Amino acid sequence: MKLKKFLALGLAAVLAVLLTGCVNQYPQETNGTAGGSARLVATSPAVADICDRLELDLVGVASSTLSTIPERYKETTQVGVAMSPDLEILKSLDPDYVLSPGSLQNDLQPKYASINVNAIFLNLKSVEGMYASIDDLGKKFNRETQAQALISEFNAFMQEYKKKNEGRESPRVLVLMGLPGSYIVATENSYVGSLVKLAGGVNVYQGTDQEFLNANTEDMRVKDPDIILRAAHALPDDVVEMFREEFETNDIWKHFRAVQEGRVYDLSYEKFGMSAKFNYPEALEELQPMLYGGDI
Repeated sequence: MKLKKFLALGLAAVLAVLLTGCVNQYPQETNGTAGGSARLVATSPAVADICDRLELDLVGVASSTLSTIPERYKETTQVGVAMSPDLEILKSLDPDYVLSPGSLQNDLQPKYASINVNAIFLNLKSVEGMYASIDDLGKKFNRETQAQALISEFNAFMQEYKKKNEGRESPRVLVLMGLPGSYIVATENSYVGSLVKLAGGVNVYQGTDQEFLNANTEDMRVKDPDIILRAAHALPDDVVEMFREEFETNDIWKHFRAVQEGRVYDLSYEKFGMSAKFNYPEALEELQPMLYGGDI
């Protein structure tokens, strides 16, 4: 598939995904506008960044040692890390809504229900999903002007970006997501996978609605990717070392054409995490030489 055709389809998908941004834990309460005075808690740095761009005040914000929390929330009560916020602190803040990444909904929704707090889960699995969520939050919390400015910025970026690799063949890519001691395949439904897709790459694992898959190395080899990208779910320094050792000691990797041609790359953790962020242009810039050649 030519990149030009791919990106044209991708832009059409942007319009479609704008209909499915946020998921409210209590859909009966989604009608109407909550206004800018709602008591809100953001349980991840990515969600806090969105709230900052929308000029929303928070009564609680995520704790993080790996990501920077916006200056606006410097004095805001911290509620713990994204995967396991402190329910006691959350309850004490008496929020109108807790805002969390949709990827954690299955784990967090029953916990929020147990303390009887409303939750909105944002679609941060892709850049398009992030802007869909921004659109929804803007309407709900009386920040439509801010939301539309951000969406217009994204559309302008995409109009220009789609010209960058026009006419080039789309490389076939295997994306690995690692933790110290293990790794899985990231599909195009994951955030890292969505960035590769946005850049024009074709994920060798398609035809699934899953974000991540368990696959053996022989199956990966048969897929014959042009490029192998390695990302970290957490502890990036440890993961880089884990991947280095795996590729040096497991003989099967020597039979991958991508390995033989030296087209194996480690992605920077700050740009290729688990949730969509506003630094996606920098992530796409990092992908450019990996996918299409040139200096790394």
